[in-house]
Amino acid sequence: MADNCQEKVLVPSSGWGMLALLLAGLLLALVGFITTIALKVPVMLIFVLPLGIICLVALFGCMAVQPNDARVLLLFGEYKGTVSTSGFYWVNPFFNKKRISLKIRNFETGSTAVNEKKNEAGMLIQQKSRTHGRPSKVNDRDGNPIEISAVVVWKVVNTAEALFEVDDYEDYVSVQSEAALRNLASRHPYDSEDHETSLRGSIQEISDQLCHDIQSRLDKAGVNVIEARISHLAYAPEIAAAMLQRQQAHAVVAARTKIVDGAVGMVQMALDRLSKDKIVELDDERRAAMVSNLLVVLCSGGHAQPIVNAGSLYS
Repeated sequence: MADNCQEKVLVPSSGWGMLALLLAGLLLALVGFITTIALKVPVMLIFVLPLGIICLVALFGCMAVQPNDARVLLLFGEYKGTVSTSGFYWVNPFFNKKRISLKIRNFETGSTAVNEKKNEAGMLIQQKSRTHGRPSKVNDRDGNPIEISAVVVWKVVNTAEALFEVDDYEDYVSVQSEAALRNLASRHPYDSEDHETSLRGSIQEISDQLCHDIQSRLDKAGVNVIEARISHLAYAPEIAAAMLQRQQAHAVVAARTKIVDGAVGMVQMALDRLSKDKIVELDDERRAAMVSNLLVVLCSGGHAQPIVNAGSLYS
């Protein structure tokens, strides 16, 4: 990395004393100019005019830095340092002061930036903003088309890299986050049945991977990714109905499997209790009939209608 991309902390002098001195100089220059006109002594203009011009130019060196803001200072294209401590300062009036916000920001992938607009008179009529995010359409690992979007929370931690390494660091964060999200979605299935990492079933793991992938792309831009989480995840409309039927089928099979497992256990328990307490002795044929009846009753989707046998044991 180039040396000019290493952030240099600059601590300028306080601006209040210099401001008072410059205002006093301007006042002195004004008084001297009036005195020169009144006394008609043109020679005094040699001292009065330069003093006024110097004080007026020096006033452009006054600079206020708000909390969580920074000023990157350039002198004729050369990086001189960054002021990130809030306060009122005075610096070289020929410094070019680039403002960079250090606040935590967030956006949703799929959103687009809207630049500020000004009228012919130069007045601001529309501030810079972002549109609402639209889900990105991408194929998962199994080739199923899905819609996915994520919310990314980030902040600038290196003002020199953010300003010099990329053209527009805000747009760079947006584009690289979108690319990382698409790449992540293509590496994992939407859903999984064998407990492997999936987009729907492994939310925390997917979020950690997404945060790591985005951070690896933004290191060169001086940006730190605080958090990245999936905000929208769904099958694409063209296959949503088919996938819903498949999910419902899996749910029905899982429910029936659970019912059968429970019914077999209950039948086994009933037979063991009957045999242990010697309530009734059943031969193999009657035992099979009892097992069949109990399974029908326990696994049936509706209420069973019992038939009372008022005859003998085998009639």
